[in-house]
Amino acid sequence: MIDLERLSPMDVAARASRLQAALADAGCDALLVTKLVNIRYLTGFTGSAALLLVRPDDLLFVSDGRYGEQAAQQLEQAGVVARIEISGTAQREILAAAAAGTSRLGLEADDVTWAAQRRYADEWFPASTLVPTDGLVDGFRLVKDDGEVARIEAAAHVADQALANVRHRLGERPTEEEFGLELDTEMRRLGATGTSFETIVASGPNGAKPHHRPGPRTIVEGDLVVVDFGALVDGYCSDMTRTVMVGQPDADQQRMLDVVAASQAAGVAAVGPDVAARAVDEACRAVIDEAGWGDAFLHGTGHGVGLEIHEAPRVSRVSDATLAVGHVVTVEPGVYLPEHGGVRVEDTVVVTPNGCRTLTLAPKDPVLR
Repeated sequence: MIDLERLSPMDVAARASRLQAALADAGCDALLVTKLVNIRYLTGFTGSAALLLVRPDDLLFVSDGRYGEQAAQQLEQAGVVARIEISGTAQREILAAAAAGTSRLGLEADDVTWAAQRRYADEWFPASTLVPTDGLVDGFRLVKDDGEVARIEAAAHVADQALANVRHRLGERPTEEEFGLELDTEMRRLGATGTSFETIVASGPNGAKPHHRPGPRTIVEGDLVVVDFGALVDGYCSDMTRTVMVGQPDADQQRMLDVVAASQAAGVAAVGPDVAARAVDEACRAVIDEAGWGDAFLHGTGHGVGLEIHEAPRVSRVSDATLAVGHVVTVEPGVYLPEHGGVRVEDTVVVTPNGCRTLTLAPKDPVLR
């Protein structure tokens, strides 16, 4: 099991003050945070219903009767000072009163539906001008502190060990569904609170589908098996893909394995501070292009990882992001050929002053022994 107290602490309490200092530059006098993962980031609250009004000098946390005790406990543990209001029916009135006199109220544009925006404008905050904000809280989440990296790394270690414990089962003719369930169960047994996303187990021809869901197909001798999975620890995700060869690869399969391994190594080597994210994609893609399989690399090279499994920055040919120390991203090139299956290799890495450090450490030797 994972002892969270032994991991580096997170300074959750300092996050809201950084956000408060950024309100004016974002063109708003206050911000209504509606995205639950952002509320967790700012307060430590892990429940399924909450709103957070961030004003320059204070915080108002609103939830319903299910979470009164939990909210008070979690905010206190995080060192967050906020007024907590618990109500099942009067949340609108509580927030409207708190926002009275707020000229420009920011909303999280990526999280608020058109219907919710109309409701906020017409019923909740009619005296305020509603201002769309783009990635305001998410922008602070880009750079992970030591505590966040420690949790992602702990999740990665759980996934590493889980795969080591069950990998041999791929040679015992399980179905994709059976192997996926065993892997998920092993991660939980080792201390994960859940999986980062629905585990991908794609064998044989199914491997040519990058996001294949595990099905009833039996894994047999001669299959390439793409296993893409991650563990969840204290809300933070890990992400890793390994491709396992059941039996000895034929010439085409071996070439796919070699090309993707070289591509992935080139991408990891390219990661570093002040590096354009698209340059990492280009490093991976150049190897696969040279092998003549450019059209078989069907997705971007990676993405950020943190409280969500897919976060900024994107690592793709169209990304305009620049990597910085503390960014945590994946590097996951792949080749997908329907006649042979698929090969993908993925690591999660954290950007360091001198390059990057790999957090996912499971061996990449593809041959099942």
